[in-house]
Amino acid sequence: VEVAQLHSGLKEKIKKELHSTAAMEARQALDSLQEEKLAQEITISSLKMELERSNEITTHLQTELENAKSLTRLSEKQFDGLKDAIRQLQVENEEKTTLNERLVENAVAEKEKMAEQFNSMNDMVEKLQKEISMLRSYNKKSEKGWFRLPNSQKESKSTTAVEGTSDDTAAAQARKWGAFGAVLPSKPLYTIKAHREDASCVMYDGTNLNLVATSSSDATVRVWDTSNGQLQATFSGGGSLPMTGVDMSGGLVTCCGADKTCRVWEYKTRRLIHQLAGHSQKITCVKLFPGEKNIVTGSADRSIRIWDISRHIYTQTTTFRHSSTANCSDVFVETQPVVTGHLDGGVRFWDVRSGDRVLDIPTLHEGGVTSVQWKPGSSHQVLTCGRDSSMKIIDVRTQSVVKTFRNSALRILSNNARCSFSPDAAGKYVACGGGDNGDVFVFDVATADLKKRLSSAHQSGVVGLAWGKGGTNGQQIATVDKSGVLVLWA
Repeated sequence: VEVAQLHSGLKEKIKKELHSTAAMEARQALDSLQEEKLAQEITISSLKMELERSNEITTHLQTELENAKSLTRLSEKQFDGLKDAIRQLQVENEEKTTLNERLVENAVAEKEKMAEQFNSMNDMVEKLQKEISMLRSYNKKSEKGWFRLPNSQKESKSTTAVEGTSDDTAAAQARKWGAFGAVLPSKPLYTIKAHREDASCVMYDGTNLNLVATSSSDATVRVWDTSNGQLQATFSGGGSLPMTGVDMSGGLVTCCGADKTCRVWEYKTRRLIHQLAGHSQKITCVKLFPGEKNIVTGSADRSIRIWDISRHIYTQTTTFRHSSTANCSDVFVETQPVVTGHLDGGVRFWDVRSGDRVLDIPTLHEGGVTSVQWKPGSSHQVLTCGRDSSMKIIDVRTQSVVKTFRNSALRILSNNARCSFSPDAAGKYVACGGGDNGDVFVFDVATADLKKRLSSAHQSGVVGLAWGKGGTNGQQIATVDKSGVLVLWA
């Protein structure tokens, strides 16, 4: 009985223990499920928040997309408007281009017509001047016939004097009255050691004062009084590089050099008023325009530049370019083309207003052109000098050589050797200096014959010659040589 009770009690006890264990396990499982439920609720809440955020982003992107579509539609409308405007502008541009071409053609035709009229008038003026000269000569002979009939053997001989004596008498009369006609050089009036190194150029004052300017490799420009040979002013280039060219007119002195700069001084005050910078290599030539408001320069950088110096601050107005260096230049009047002589032997003519090359005469001189000069009183003839030791007169209208001057003793050995017409209206003579013997050669334009050869004044080769109109003293011809000597000829 006791065993049965124990056994029954043990069963009850086991049952209770089993019930408590199952309850604990159930409770643990319930707790675990509750924890998982809580975690799932948290996850669901997080996902809901992310979903809301995604919805907001999607809504924002949809708004931006609508805005972008709106901007795209607006841009397309603006683009279409711009295309229409461009198309209209193109049509207007084509119309204006056509009109401009027509106007240019009309202007060129008018210009050619005016040039022909101008050339015709110049020919008429030259013809009239010759007739006036002939009439004056006839008038003088008539006066001699009426009032000074020769009554002695001495007077009779004087009327048949040799050509040299008559030339000296005419020269004396020209000097007495100033710049009347051309004065043929006869002898050195003044021989001056102008520079300590070789000279490069000589030019008379273009306003007919008794002044002549010289430039040199000693980096100076000097101005001399032709009436007494005295130094009047010295202008320095501000360095040691050579000066290659000089010009003087209207109270201005200008020079160019190897320092790639062109300088302009006021002669009266000796003040430097402009330094024209723009060339990339040495400047080879410089020339003042008539009126002294513009300057033309040529350079080894193969450009020719026009400078406006009429204001306090200079401006570069026009640039011409060519494949060959310009050694020299000249200006006749502001409306006429600028003429330049080049290292390749060609001569070019440039329109200052349009900036175009209007005429090209290639290979005129072998070895290069060293000098160009418009004929006084003529708009269609130019004197040139070249390294082939010749001088030529070319007619711009026919683009042909009308005269050639040579002499076996004349040699041109420098790229800046200058020649010149005589300053009379007819340009009766041309002159040039010998680059080896230092002689001065004067030729008659009408016959191309050597008129005079002057020796012994220079001991080295002549590199520069100028023939001016003469001031009050009538002195007209100046030459400079490789040793820096200036000769003013009587």
